[in-house]
Amino acid sequence: MWALTSLLLAGVAQAAIPNAMLRGMHSLPKLPVPERFLTSSNGTALPPITTVYHFDQLIDHNNPDLGTFQQRYWMNWEFYEPGGPIILMTPGESNADGFEGYTTNESVNGLIAQQQNGAAIVIEHRFFGYSNPYDNLTSQSLALLTIQQAIDDLVYFATTADLPMPGGDAVKPGQAPWILIGGSYSGALTSWTMVNKPGIFWAGYSSSGVVEAITDYYDYFTPIRNHMPQNCSSDVEAVIFYLDYMYAVGDTAGIQTLKEAFGLGDVVRVEDFATALQDNLFDWQDLQPTVGPGSMFFQFCDALEVKNGVSAGPEGWGLDNAIYSWGNFWNTTYYDYVCGSEDAETCLGTYDTSQSYWTNATVNNANRSWFWIVCNQVGWYQVGPPECEPAIVSRILQPVYQQRQCVNMFPEAFTCPPEPTTEETNAMYGGWDVSIPRLFFANGLRDPWREATVSADGLNKPNTTSRPIYEGDGFHCTDLLVQNAIADPTVAAVQEAGLMYMKEWLAEWKPSA
Repeated sequence: MWALTSLLLAGVAQAAIPNAMLRGMHSLPKLPVPERFLTSSNGTALPPITTVYHFDQLIDHNNPDLGTFQQRYWMNWEFYEPGGPIILMTPGESNADGFEGYTTNESVNGLIAQQQNGAAIVIEHRFFGYSNPYDNLTSQSLALLTIQQAIDDLVYFATTADLPMPGGDAVKPGQAPWILIGGSYSGALTSWTMVNKPGIFWAGYSSSGVVEAITDYYDYFTPIRNHMPQNCSSDVEAVIFYLDYMYAVGDTAGIQTLKEAFGLGDVVRVEDFATALQDNLFDWQDLQPTVGPGSMFFQFCDALEVKNGVSAGPEGWGLDNAIYSWGNFWNTTYYDYVCGSEDAETCLGTYDTSQSYWTNATVNNANRSWFWIVCNQVGWYQVGPPECEPAIVSRILQPVYQQRQCVNMFPEAFTCPPEPTTEETNAMYGGWDVSIPRLFFANGLRDPWREATVSADGLNKPNTTSRPIYEGDGFHCTDLLVQNAIADPTVAAVQEAGLMYMKEWLAEWKPSA
């Protein structure tokens, strides 16, 4: 099994994450670093935005005597003028290399900095990339990877860091307004930080913020089913219903025949095969308004639904064709994309705990660090739906399937499949009940993480001037990128609203020190 070092690698490596918890991970889209020289507002040449700075962060905020570790950050102050805001973002569950573009005006962070004469910072999350309190990712070390420690990192940085720009030692909260921005998990961290440590950050911007921790997160697939081509969802449902029926009646021979149709006859466990079928749906999370029909997700649906240049109607072509076409797509295209030269069981199986995928505890292994957070505090297990709802994912897959993998990854910490403390997480940090002022929520109608945000169906959370909630037609964290607003006017409207509220709220700020 592949032990990937980054959840945001492109192409084959991105697809080759062999675990459902990781294939459907939250992720921020990356921005290219602009090929231009930066100058300050007075014309002074600035360091490249790829310049890495280091902050002495506390190893344990509950025990400062343990000392500090080097936390990496990046900064751009091309628009800064005295009195302007400091805009802080962590990309969350990833090595932060490659996210420097979020300090430029190609991102909503940079648009706010440009509008308000502010400076923008990207800071790496503890235990991701090369910001590690210890030189390994063992269970013992990861005990200090908690939501609270991550919140305290952001607060300690804001309140003690002397920033590398001129006057950077006199822009702490109270001296200058700070804005906290995040997307996906880091969007949730924005909300959780403002709830848990009010008064540090004057305003917040949460894009696709998954504020509600949910163990049984079958609703990941609800926006996908609702917004993918209907003929494609109909045929996927037909195959999944057939698999689940055979599983229910114990038709092992029929299941083996189905696996072989996909070229996955060597995958030993039916639940691992069911997880492999999820992979085509996880490709939805890579979509943005700027992504065209050649994306892997739409290649998949075209393979199922287009025959001799003719597209199926909304009911699809039916079970037999769906099995043949979906299986053929795996055999001709998708297997190489996911597994490369590995055999199917090595690539897709989850029961051989001797593989390095489970045992590699070296640093800069974002998958392992993210596993730790998921297993302990947030869940978000992407599984099959209840019987009463249509299924594009097999009901064979239940939380215990992924909880078992927590034991695989961290046998020293878990002797049996752990139940994440989602109720405690939501109680401590507000979850859907967040009511902190000056916090802007931006969400996307087609985001698979939508049902963990404040725009979840049935939540009916009011949109107020102190805690606005805006939703465009976008996907995951779509509103963070300027290019997406150019492609989709509903995303542009979300960005414009965010900029308007930041301007209003910053006009209300007054120094306290």
